[in-house]
Formats: sequence, C-alpha cells, structure tokens
Amino acid sequence: MTQAISSAVSSAASSVNSSGNAPASPYGTLGPTSTPSARKPIGLPRLREMHAAGEKITMLTAYDATFAAVADAAGVECILVGDSLGMVCQGLTSTVGVTLEAMRHHTECVASGLRRSQATAWLIGDLPFGSYHESKEQALRSAVVLMQAGAHMVKLEGGGWTTDVVHFLVERGIPVCAHLGLTPQTVHALGGYRVQGKTDEAAARLKREASALQDAGAAMLVLEMVPEALATTLTQTLKNCPTIGIGAGSGCAGQVLVLHDMLGMNLGKMPKFVYNFMADAGSVRGAMETYVAAVKNGSFPVNSLHAW
Repeated sequence: MTQAISSAVSSAASSVNSSGNAPASPYGTLGPTSTPSARKPIGLPRLREMHAAGEKITMLTAYDATFAAVADAAGVECILVGDSLGMVCQGLTSTVGVTLEAMRHHTECVASGLRRSQATAWLIGDLPFGSYHESKEQALRSAVVLMQAGAHMVKLEGGGWTTDVVHFLVERGIPVCAHLGLTPQTVHALGGYRVQGKTDEAAARLKREASALQDAGAAMLVLEMVPEALATTLTQTLKNCPTIGIGAGSGCAGQVLVLHDMLGMNLGKMPKFVYNFMADAGSVRGAMETYVAAVKNGSFPVNSLHAW
C-alpha cells in the first residue's frame, strides 16, 4: 500500500513538472490539477443581480490562503476576513483586541490564496475596533490599508454615527458592508452576546439605522442575532442592500457563518445559529459545498432551530 501511494505521488509530481505550469511544491500546488472555473469573478453587479432574482448569497469567513482557496472552489460567493480571527486564530475572548495590522496581514493571505485558486469570490475585510471610530478620515486610511491588501469591500459595525462614515467611503469608491444587531466590537456596551431588536423601541431603531445605511450607500448589511421576523421585514424593505444573516433566520438575502463554527471547531460554546456541516461531509470542501447548497435551497437555516 505504501509503495502504491508513493508511486501515485511521484507520477502526479512528474505531471506537474512536465507541464511547466507549476513548480514542484510540498505545500498546495494547485496549478494544472485544478479544473478551470466556469464561474466568472463575483462583483457588485453580480451580487445585485442575485439579490434582484431572489437567489441566496453565500458567505463564509476565512483567514488564510488555503481555506480561502477551498471556499472559492466550493462556490462560496463572498469571503469575509472577519475580525473574528481574534477569537478563532489568536485565542482572544472578544474581537476588541484585533489590530488593523492583523487584519491587513490576514486579508493579504486570503487574497493570495484566491489568486492561487480560481479567484472568483468577492473579498470583504473587517475594519477592526478603533480603526474607524475617530473620524471619517481615519476610516478612509484604514479602509485603504485593507483594499491595498486585496479586499474588494470593507465592513464596519453599528448604525447612527457610522452612516456618515459609510457615505464618506462610498463617495470615494470604497464599497461598504454594514453590520447591525449584535455588533461584537461593542459587546461590552451591549451587556454580552444577546439578541438585539427584541423590543418595539429597539426594532424601530434598527429599522431607522438600516434604512439610513442603505441611503448612505451601503451595498450589503450583515444582521447578527436579530429576531427572524424583524430580519425578514428589513430584508423586504431594503431593496438596494441585501441582508446577510447570522442567527437572523432564513428570510435574509444571504447567510454567513464563521468558518471554524461550521466545521465543528470551536473553543467555547457553539452558538445556537450554527450547524456543523463537517459532521457528514467527509472533507472541508465537501462541508463548504453542502453549506452553499443548503443556503441556496433554503434548508439552512431552520428558523425553529437557528433563529429567534
């Protein structure tokens, strides 16, 4: 058995070398062994077409080149380099300690991974805590750092004062994804990881903020841990800004999960809104493909299990 495996590996390596397209490498040579993608690169026009047609948008986080390349090959439309890396990669207890330099580094890694694969996914970089709070000009400088690292869009949290920041960035050609509901960067002010928008007053505020962010030019809106009925209403109201839900029910225009969560790897308690797609998939790519299919056909999330 060992000899057969060794022979197969040697044959594959010879094929790669003789093609002249990729040098021998012990780490992830993708070149001629990867079939060309039939999918054109995802851009804002394509995402708007999907939204208008009612096709669900899929998003996963990724923090390094290999997982990004696999997600791209699995058909994930949007890859988010989330500041959740602070918790799943750095072992922090919240996202507050993540720096702009860390986000730049991981965004660059993910962008490099996409270039080594089929490079079709839309890449979003999180603006970390403290990198856009001081002024619109600070937000612009921080956004430029992530865009130059390879991001196609930046994401920031919160409503109200962030509306002017979104408008300022969009006017300067930087696509923005907004984020309402549970905003992890302000978890201490929110009193913990709790569902947001449960009262009439809180729901009305979320509606006002979502509408203002759309008017400011936000091209996407993540809704995290928002009651399913409210998230569905927001999705139906925001004609020009597709909602991406995480713990916000199936009525959103798309879904996002943290990569490590959907693969069943978590250092703490698994959130209610997560499903372990790795359990029956047999491979990481298989888990991602199952996730994409489940979001597309509406079988995930299940409101009675994964939403409030």
